Amino acid sequence: MRFDQITAETPTESGLAAAYRALHAELDAGAVGPAIDAWEALRRDHGTWSSLVHLRFSQDTADPARKAAREFADALGPVVADHETTFKARLLGLDPAPLEARFGAHALAMWRNDVTTFRPEIAADLETESRLAADYTALLASARIAFDGQTLNLSGLGPYAESPDRAVRHDAAAARWAFFAEHGATLDDLYDRLVKLRHRIARTLGDASFTALAYRRMGRLDYGPAEVATYREEVRRHVVPLVARLMERRRAENGLDRLMAWDEPMIDPEGNPKPVGGRAVLEQAATEMFAAMDPRLDAFYRAMREGGFMDLDNRPAKAGGGFCTSFPSIGMPFIFANFNGTHHDVDVFTHEIGHAFQNYMSRQQPVSDYFWPTMEAAEIHSMSLEFLAHPHIAPMFGAATARYRRMHLIGALEFLPYGVCVDHFQHEIYADPDLTPADRHAIWRRLEQLYLPWRDWGDLAYPAMGGRWQAQMHIYRSPFYYIDYTLAQCCALQFWVASQRDERAAFDTYVNLCALGGSRPFGGLVAAAGLVSPFTPGALRDAVRAAAQALDLS
Repeated sequence: MRFDQITAETPTESGLAAAYRALHAELDAGAVGPAIDAWEALRRDHGTWSSLVHLRFSQDTADPARKAAREFADALGPVVADHETTFKARLLGLDPAPLEARFGAHALAMWRNDVTTFRPEIAADLETESRLAADYTALLASARIAFDGQTLNLSGLGPYAESPDRAVRHDAAAARWAFFAEHGATLDDLYDRLVKLRHRIARTLGDASFTALAYRRMGRLDYGPAEVATYREEVRRHVVPLVARLMERRRAENGLDRLMAWDEPMIDPEGNPKPVGGRAVLEQAATEMFAAMDPRLDAFYRAMREGGFMDLDNRPAKAGGGFCTSFPSIGMPFIFANFNGTHHDVDVFTHEIGHAFQNYMSRQQPVSDYFWPTMEAAEIHSMSLEFLAHPHIAPMFGAATARYRRMHLIGALEFLPYGVCVDHFQHEIYADPDLTPADRHAIWRRLEQLYLPWRDWGDLAYPAMGGRWQAQMHIYRSPFYYIDYTLAQCCALQFWVASQRDERAAFDTYVNLCALGGSRPFGGLVAAAGLVSPFTPGALRDAVRAAAQALDLS
């Protein structure tokens, strides 16, 4: 199968209504098995169409036809949600024993959760939410920044942010934040509308605030805000002091009198290692790397590459960042990235391949609800593959391989305080939807000083007053999706430690975890892999201690 051969019929409201009437008729006739089979086929076809529409928009946010198709999909989303929740509610009213025998109890637990997240009264608000989130994506993709005699987008500024020349790093940061300052009022307004809209949706569904609804949307069935707050405190206690020491060492190694925010990306005093080439070179180098790691991963990657299931080049009007999506009717994923010539190309590439490999390995799960796990579990697959690739990553970095491994480990540790800061920020924001934009910026600055006390913005006025959060896509598009990365990093560090003891056993455990997909909640998947839950006291401390020892900071 090649990506360019995938087709999907555009659904209509009337067609969906007819299809679900037929499904309900089968249930009425007692044909539960055939009804579920037909429902599965319908969901997979719709999922493939929706993924294609949103992927194509991300590939060119300026194309009117792609924008119109995405707007149609956004409008149809609540219609589909209404049909899905109604059908799930009917299934939940049946004898659960046959359903649990076929799918396992977790599917029914997921459906019980899902039906609490939608009612027809919120359909119009959900469409508006999708449109506002897409407006944010399009705004950032529209950036045209004059720098170094070129016109760059935000991803294109990335290499300059890591320049060995401190003045260039400063100027790149200034250019980046000038874009956000120019559009600050629009970004404030977009977020204000999203927060108030989400609060109204939650109240309509009977919740006191959006936070509880957000956790249900994320499928967090075995933990809540209290556990997350405890985990954030663990990061503050055990990781923040360690990262402060790393930052002080960076200041000294780079001969700086004062470490500024634009100095932080310069992790390696010799200059951050760069990959051996551009996209075509790295794609070929990855073939060698994955072949050395495992034949299952090798075969999968070759199918991805030969089938054209990757879009890795940075270009104008392309949405920023990286992600993995999938086409459930054919069982193949797709990875999207914006290569810019820095080590982040390899980070993002291995990260998204981890997501894609998991989705591919779990494609035979009995129900599409299991094709993906919840986000914090999904990030285990991606972040762990970044570490599991360490022994074989030389084709990507050549002589700089050892320096890359060190830099990647440092980056993993440094991410944890920022990740929990993003999460803490969102908990405070949604606790009071009537905060002003100035209030929100003040909250970010206060939390930044708590979790990242070394950060000094100097003369960069916009982030100095608390605007840094507006560059974090997840805050706008996927509320409360960020602590997931930090929980997964705790697990990924455990995979890293295990692979140093027995690389083959660690990778086999990883593959088995991928194959489980979303068939268990987060805690169940962590236990199945023999990992210590991040919510267990000491789990983060032990993983971080091992990393600190490797970096001569113990």
